[in-house]
Amino acid sequence: MLLLLPMSGDDTQESELVSINELSFWATVEIEEGRVIEINFYKDRSQIEGWLDAVIVIGNYEPIMEFISNQTMVLVAHTQRTIDDVVEAYLFRELHDLAL
Repeated sequence: MLLLLPMSGDDTQESELVSINELSFWATVEIEEGRVIEINFYKDRSQIEGWLDAVIVIGNYEPIMEFISNQTMVLVAHTQRTIDDVVEAYLFRELHDLAL
């Protein structure tokens, strides 16, 4: 499972989930069997290879049409901001479906 998150920076502990319009880095979080395997940061999304299973955004009004057209699941983290909190919410199915 590969998650994509728009982040404020490239530090796994200090960076926070932000709006796509305000991001500094894209983070990919690879999850297998309920555990984080790898976290990578990218300045440009074109550097990311492989299939994205889901993109996590902070609200319903993000520019996500490209993800939807690529059939990537879009989930909303209304209150979670750190990578750890987002991953935990994802694993426990506490993230919300995008309200269109």
